Formats: sequence, structure tokens, C-alpha cells
Amino acid sequence: MPITVEFPSQNSVQLNQPILGTELFALYPPARPAVAMRVNHYLRPLSWQIDADAAVTPVDTSTFEGVWVYRNTLSFALIMACHRALGKGLTVRHSISDALYWVFNDGTAMTPSDVASIDAELRRLVAADMPIQREILSLDKVVRIFNAQGKQDTAKLLALTAVDPVEVYRSADLYCCFYGPLMPSMGELDRFSVEPLEDGLALRFPTVASPDGLPAYTPLPKVSRVFSEFGNWLKTIGVTTMADLFDVVNSGGDADVVLLAEALHSQRFAQLAEEIVKDPERRMVAIAGPSSAGKTTSAQRLKIQLRITGALPVTLSLDDYYLDEITTVDEHGEPDFESIEALDLERLEKDLQSLVEGRPTKVPIFDFTRHRRSGERTVSLGDKGILVMEGLHALNDRLVGMIKAEQRFGLFVAPMTGVSLDGHNRTSTTDNRLLRRMVRDYMTRGYSPEETLKVWPSVIRGGNKYIFPYQQNADAMFNSVLFYELAVLKSLVEPLLRRIEDSSPVYGEAQRLLGILRFVPVLSAHLVPNNSVLREFIGGSVVAI
Repeated sequence: MPITVEFPSQNSVQLNQPILGTELFALYPPARPAVAMRVNHYLRPLSWQIDADAAVTPVDTSTFEGVWVYRNTLSFALIMACHRALGKGLTVRHSISDALYWVFNDGTAMTPSDVASIDAELRRLVAADMPIQREILSLDKVVRIFNAQGKQDTAKLLALTAVDPVEVYRSADLYCCFYGPLMPSMGELDRFSVEPLEDGLALRFPTVASPDGLPAYTPLPKVSRVFSEFGNWLKTIGVTTMADLFDVVNSGGDADVVLLAEALHSQRFAQLAEEIVKDPERRMVAIAGPSSAGKTTSAQRLKIQLRITGALPVTLSLDDYYLDEITTVDEHGEPDFESIEALDLERLEKDLQSLVEGRPTKVPIFDFTRHRRSGERTVSLGDKGILVMEGLHALNDRLVGMIKAEQRFGLFVAPMTGVSLDGHNRTSTTDNRLLRRMVRDYMTRGYSPEETLKVWPSVIRGGNKYIFPYQQNADAMFNSVLFYELAVLKSLVEPLLRRIEDSSPVYGEAQRLLGILRFVPVLSAHLVPNNSVLREFIGGSVVAI
């Protein structure tokens, strides 16, 4: 029976027999090399066989999912290169400046010579176009294989979640599990860089903003320090992977997990407040961060800690400075609320100057239901007052320059790193923010999960363009992740994701998220304190948000 394949351009072709994705795109090459494909909205590897009528979309590195597939395939090749060159295993620690930071899993420091050997072997694997085979194996066989290869964390996680059978990938005699599709071979991994970084290496790869090359690498020492400190803390409490978290939850340690994470946040807020007030010249704290970072709760929690020191903090939201008429537009011609040009910068500068000089100042109030200003309120700092200003752009160069350096303290807030799935698969903080936002949008703003998923790529692009480039303007970083939070979000977000029908263009993304959440335990939301950053998204907060 003939098979009809429909492409995004609405062109369709008739085939006389089933065909693999690699074969299809060899006959009908896409504009950019495909790393995977969507078959009726499902993300599939190019080794997938199309054996019935289907809508097929090539997936390349100009898309978030394409970067995910490319990065995971490159990571598998890196692991293989290290194994062959040095006989050692690797563990991914975190992302840093559009790169992944990898270290030896035996804890020894990596030398520049080690990095050079891994890089040389990786390039040999790419030149040889090493094939990668997709296999579907029984759970008990996969557990035996991974235990034999020293990947006990992966074996344990799979056993705990009882996913059977298991999709794995193999190249030569090395197996891996990346919880999603990989490319069919290593020959197309033609854009990467391996560079020494601290005690390990940085693996760089294409991004959506640089799909045909590599983005500029910017060292972020402040961010690296946060990653290192948090990673060491997770080691101290013995929860570095999801298998560890499962163990704690299954042994009845639910409440302890929550209390530990929340205590760390409280400790950090207290440290920040002490750091801010030790300089009497400081009159303003500027808090910035991407969407769903927890900026509002962080600002209010910090305000309380500042009051304990004797300071008199006053909060100001940049959201109140939106213009009534947004003239800037995004690439789709829609109003660009992520742009700093959407703010009344002239009014903001005048008000900030007035406030830090101690004068009573009328500041605007913006009504988001009517999308315009609804009035004003009078704010005054007095002699002991400190302005706590939060918003997407609070650390933007144009705003930072409005106040003298000695009068301001910059704080960047974001979920920066959390508990990894296993040694080769970190949990994405971007996904973390997406799940936070999905729950909040549904519970408090009336948005469907489908609507949230549709706008999310635009939110990410806005953050990469307008927010993350200015994080180094911060004097301090706050990692707003709670290492238990995915376990709480899971029970709230899974029903929302399952509502998305297979005809939706975001169905595949919903399935990807559900696939990741399979490997996360469940914690009750009732355990979450009412002043937690997480309450900003799941409701029930006593903090003014």
C-alpha cells in the first residue's frame, strides 16, 4: 500500500514502501541537516521507520529540540572518546555559558593533556562516522549492561521507575541512555569545541541563536562559583541524582528533604542581607532574572531579612513602568514585552534619582488586566531606607547606569542547577522554569498548558537576548532552585500535559516533558512552606506576589 508523506511546506510525496528518516531526507534534503524528525508531532530519531501515512517535519539545530538531540549525541560521543582515550568515565555537572561542564567520575582533576587526548579521540570518532544503533531492550538486561559499564546510577534509576522495555543507544560496545532520540551516527557532529575548564572540560555545541556554528564562550566565574557550592552541598546531604532522591522519599524522608532545601534558601537570604547592609552607602538592591525565576518571592524574602538588620526596605517592581502603548515588536510582529524598550525609562530614571536622594516620590501602578497605568502611589526611603527593585531588566546596563555604583547592589536570581537524573543527564533549569510557569499560568492566569508551551520559545529567546547577557552585572547570585521541586511539580503538571491532544503542534514537547517526569519521585505540595519560592507558582503563598 502506498505511503503518503506530507512535509511542512504542504508538499507531499508518495512512497511504495516503508522508509527510514535517513533515507527520506537523502531523497528530499531539508534546508538544514536534520538531526531528528517529528512524525505526526512525535519527536523521532532519524533511524525511525515511517510505515504509514504521516506528516513529517525535519528537526535541526535552529530549534530547541534539535539542539537537545545534537547535544546529547555529542555528549555520547564525548563519553566514548574519554573511555577510549583514557579508560575513564565522565559525569556532567551543569551547563555554563552555552556549554556543558564535564568532570571525571572518579573525582580526579582533569589536566589540559587529558582534555587534548579526549578532544583528539572525539574528532577521530566523528571522522570515522561511528554508527549509533537504537535498541529496545528489557529492563533487566539494561540494568545488567549499565551495572557492568559502571553506570550504577542509571541502572538504579531505571529499576526504581520500572520502565520496561527501555530505549537505549549503542555505539560499538558502549551503551547509553539519554531519555530521548540520538542521531544515527557521529559523522554529522561537525560543530563542537572541547576546552579545559577548572577541574574538567567545557563541551560547546550549536544553539538556536547560533545553529550553524558555535556561540561565543563567555566565562562566568560568579555563576561557576554558585554551581560549585551547590554541587558540593548536594554531595554533603547525599542527594546528587534522582535515584538518591527516590531513596530519601521511599524511606520516609519527605519532610526532611523539603526542610533542608528551604533552610538553605533562608540561610542564603540572611547572608545576602548582611552583605548588603555592611556598606552604608547602598540605597538600592536591583534584582533581575529570567521568567519564572522566583524574583518576586525572593525580593519579599530579602526584604524581611533586611528588616531584621534594622534597614527599612521598600519594594519597587519594574512591571509598573510598562508603557501604555508598546511600540517594539518581536520577530512575529507582536508587542515585545520582553524588550527593555517596553519600559518608560525616562520616568524610571527620574524616579530612581528622586528616591535615592531621599525625596517622597510618586511611582506608577500598572494594571495588567487593562494593559495600562491605573494610578500612582507615593514611596519614600528616608534615611535608613533601601529600595528593593525587581524585574527582568534590573541589571541591564541602561538601568545599572542610572544609579552610582557605590549606591547599588545587584542580585541575579534564577534556578541555576539542581539534582541530575543521572551522571550523564542533568535536569534542565529551562525545563524547571517552564514547569513552574505552566502550573502558575493555569492556576492563576487562566492559560492552558498548550498556550504556555506555544509562547515558551519566545520567552527563552527574550531571556537569552535581554536578561542573561547582563547577569555578570550582579554583585551576587541566588540559585532559586529547590532540589525537591520537580517532585512537587510532577503531580501538578502531569495532568495538564496529558490534556494536550496529539493534533497539537506542541504535543511532542508535552510528551518529552512527560518522559522526563517519569524519572522523578512524587512529593506532596502540602509539605511546601507557605513562604517558599515554590509557592509563587503552585499557590498558597503568604508572601505578597
